[in-house]
Amino acid sequence: MDKIEPQESEFKNVLVFLKRNFLRSLHEINPWPNIRIMHTNILQDILAGIVVAIIALPLALAFGVGSGLGAITGLYGAICGGIIGGIFGGSRIGVSGPTGPKMAQLAMIMVGYRLASGEPDLNVAFTMIFFSGIILVVIAFLGISRMIYFVPYSVVGGFMCGIGVIVMILEFDSFMGLPSPHTVMEGVHDIPRAIMNAHPDALAISIPTLAILFFWPRITKWIKVLKHVPSPLVALLLGTGIANFWHLPVNYISDIPTGLPELYWPDWSRFGELFWPSASLAGLAVFDSLLTCIVADNLTGEKHSSDRETFGQGLANCAAGLVGGLTTATATMRTVANLQAGGKTPLAAVVHGLVLLALVLGLGPYAEKIPLACLAAILFKVGIDILDYRILPILHRLPLTDMLVFWTVFVVTIVEDLLVAMGVGVLLAFVRFVYEVSRVYQPKICYLEEFSEQYLQELGEDHKKKIKVLEPAGPLFFGNVKELEQVYDESGAHEILIIKLRKVTMLDLSGAYALEDLIQKARNRGITVWLCNAPPQVMQVLRQVRVFDEFGYSDYFPVIGDALQKAKKILEIKNGLPRESEAMKT
Repeated sequence: MDKIEPQESEFKNVLVFLKRNFLRSLHEINPWPNIRIMHTNILQDILAGIVVAIIALPLALAFGVGSGLGAITGLYGAICGGIIGGIFGGSRIGVSGPTGPKMAQLAMIMVGYRLASGEPDLNVAFTMIFFSGIILVVIAFLGISRMIYFVPYSVVGGFMCGIGVIVMILEFDSFMGLPSPHTVMEGVHDIPRAIMNAHPDALAISIPTLAILFFWPRITKWIKVLKHVPSPLVALLLGTGIANFWHLPVNYISDIPTGLPELYWPDWSRFGELFWPSASLAGLAVFDSLLTCIVADNLTGEKHSSDRETFGQGLANCAAGLVGGLTTATATMRTVANLQAGGKTPLAAVVHGLVLLALVLGLGPYAEKIPLACLAAILFKVGIDILDYRILPILHRLPLTDMLVFWTVFVVTIVEDLLVAMGVGVLLAFVRFVYEVSRVYQPKICYLEEFSEQYLQELGEDHKKKIKVLEPAGPLFFGNVKELEQVYDESGAHEILIIKLRKVTMLDLSGAYALEDLIQKARNRGITVWLCNAPPQVMQVLRQVRVFDEFGYSDYFPVIGDALQKAKKILEIKNGLPRESEAMKT
């Protein structure tokens, strides 16, 4: 057999993988599948887009204020997400824009990037948003977006509950009429002070606003005609009406510019400095968007394109960074509302963006009359809705390892960083997976009676006992190589060892070296060792890591029958017994 240089082979494998994914991604990110269906549901899509725009308006304003970058940034983020995300996105009914998790993440990141005045550095913020879009485009071309399906649900649940708590903590002070905290931990420490020093005027706005959000579903059951009126819009009008009718002395949204947006060119000289926060924004965008797409798939019975969705979010975030918009992702609330309003094609998302654009060009003076306590109440309800109510009722029944993963991700999300929490959660789930796989991995010593080859019938019982067949099954990797060594050490005395690899499904470097060490250990004891029945993927690894350089290809047999027949001949010669041909002559 030809030897394959491991470095050259690995390099070729990487090139083939990248080329395959790149070509597939070029096909995936093509926006034509979205464009060609936009005419199939025009009237319903236009109406759905208007409805979603009405829902998105108060949320976009609230997210902009909650991020610390200003209300107008939320509107421009929703415009970019709606128009660009709709054309290039991977879900037919997906609607993109600022979301609670992305808002909370950006607010936490911007704590470390403030001007001398204490205000957030807008140039840094929008440069990071632009860079995150570039990273998303690269992720789409690499074709790794579908890795979202490998994230365990215990990680997802802990992550979403942590984000919900973050949103509520960050908005609690504004709900009470006090200045917003800069960090989550500052917000936690401020809770007692906020309760003791709450402003009655702010509570007169925030409490009714929050109440209408909770009770609106019941009201619509009594008054059917209000069923399609979005609760955030009603809450926004109620809170703003209370504040302005009684002229309450509370904080309102500051001056909002109207007209065309100001352009923010990215500062490429700071790419290295801002890479990791930009990558964290991109990572959460993938996670947030694709989870929403999975929800949309379950509702519609269709299947989204993960790579095209990631590509669309990349372009939307690049555009948002250029025009001073908030970072975007596919929003669950707006996506579900789009479906319920009759939207079936990306035209609805585009219309939603165009409606917001038309509003923002002349909306500024009216939006300035919205009190911050009203937006805080809307965001507080968003935080409550983000909590994972599928896992919370059964949290006390979770298996120990799932509970450990959930609480670890939950706590790290709140006290550290969203992307760090995701990494820690996936790492814990991976460790658990390795442990569970190693428990079910059971290499064994086979008895020759399991093989029905005709020539074994003439092999004496004494000779049969001198041959051992070691048969590992399943993945042979770093998590279970000790079990292989232990089983072999307990196999008893023998003269020939045959390692049958037919049932090995996967082999990593640790597994290959474990085989090599076992072979060397047996040979040092004077035992003859052969390999047989290796699947192609296992054989490739053995070649690449040069196990056969020391072992030799002559000691490998494609089928175990050949190995057993050679073992029979060797034992006959070694023990002075006549071969079959000589016995026949006699």
